[in-house]
Amino acid sequence: MAEHTIKQFDLELDDLKSRVLLMGGIVEQQMRQAMQGLYEADQTLLAAVEQGDSRLDEAEIQLDTACNQIIAKRQPTAIDLRIIIGVQKTGLELEKAGNKAVKIARTARALHAKHTLFTPSVELRHLAEDALDMLRKSLDAFARSDTLAATEVLQADDLVDAEYRSITRQLITFMMEDPRTISLSLEIMNMAKAIERVADHARAVAENLIYITAGMNVRHFSVEEVRTHLLGQQDSH
Repeated sequence: MAEHTIKQFDLELDDLKSRVLLMGGIVEQQMRQAMQGLYEADQTLLAAVEQGDSRLDEAEIQLDTACNQIIAKRQPTAIDLRIIIGVQKTGLELEKAGNKAVKIARTARALHAKHTLFTPSVELRHLAEDALDMLRKSLDAFARSDTLAATEVLQADDLVDAEYRSITRQLITFMMEDPRTISLSLEIMNMAKAIERVADHARAVAENLIYITAGMNVRHFSVEEVRTHLLGQQDSH
């Protein structure tokens, strides 16, 4: 990204990026606490996830305000406007991811209260680890403006979707074989869906980075098509 004549504008755009990464750090912490609280049946840790949500909401409001102030003051066009709009969208995706972490924590609290012997399956743990890995990689790519690293996040989303479908099929089988498992299975299914949605929001962060950096809307292209386009852009510079 070329530097602006007005250095203050560059500082303001850097500030927006820092705000996004701050939000990302809060979401990552929320998810780690939610999953650790689930694994260890730690009600205190699960309650802390909800407390972090107010910090995230405040950070998202501040990011949105900062974006609107820059638009009003600088009246940006073309690439600059694209950056600010992309940052606003990214803030919203992270705020939604934080909401899903809270949902996971609340479901885990209820689950452990009702089913004291509950232990998360290996499949659920794998799903959570892969969703967290996507979140971390999307934030790392955003920090480095690395569009090719962002495509790895797009690719990983297919794996998470497949894992989620597998867990759902397994739970449906349990419920059909033993109706006594219905209540527990539905709660696990809700949790698995929330984890899968965190992965979706991580994917959206990666998509927004590609839009911000390369001006490409990736939603209607395969991962290979996106990579080819990005490599072509790099070669032309």
